[in-house]
Amino acid sequence: MLISKLGQRRQVVIPKEICDQVGLEEGDFVEVSTRKGAVFIKPKKLVDPGDTLTPEEEKIVEQGFRQLKRGEYVTWERLRDELGL
Repeated sequence: MLISKLGQRRQVVIPKEICDQVGLEEGDFVEVSTRKGAVFIKPKKLVDPGDTLTPEEEKIVEQGFRQLKRGEYVTWERLRDELGL
């Protein structure tokens, strides 16, 4: 059993062994909850659903990167002219 101490500002140090087990790193967010008098700390990723790509969008982005690596691109000026902007 690992033991931590509650600090001056209610901070708790999570032992390295536990952080390694659950993949927690400095700066990560955690969800803190209680149940039947016990405190639970769970790793939490904060990502808005709108900030993630669908599999189709990921394919489009990957295709774009491949095109850039091959030197296939259009300058903003050329695109603006072609679109009549």
